[in-house]
Amino acid sequence: MELGPFLLAAKSATYAAQGDGASVEPLLADSKQLEYREGPLLYRDIYVGMFRFVGQELVYRSRQAVWSMSYAGGLTAGANRDLTESIYAHLRKALLGTPASLPLRGPAVLEDGSLRYTCSTSGSLGWFHGVESILHKGSLVYELRFSGGSLQ
Repeated sequence: MELGPFLLAAKSATYAAQGDGASVEPLLADSKQLEYREGPLLYRDIYVGMFRFVGQELVYRSRQAVWSMSYAGGLTAGANRDLTESIYAHLRKALLGTPASLPLRGPAVLEDGSLRYTCSTSGSLGWFHGVESILHKGSLVYELRFSGGSLQ
């Protein structure tokens, strides 16, 4: 299987669809670890934190790391913590709309009621960086920066 379709399937089957329901026993203390496997490919997403978090996604082919994306972000300092559940629900909804052309995060824009998700990416699957954000009634409540690419 090619990397792009595999990433799309892995991302749709883990956090976006299940939150932490795809968790396995984490390799690192105090972390969450999500995994998806298909043939010789393994997707592993390890992150720490909730309101603010950092993490790394890795793809292995036959036990050799071939691709990675690191990310850091979360709720902004001024975000109303009472909105946490709806913000992260909106994020998962956006991540279920990951574009097949560049399966990194969510679509360029997704609006639902008072929440607006945006994602801007530069580069290709082989080498990229980007930022995603969620606004609530026009105010920034969530932001994440990501970068990565091929390891070969």
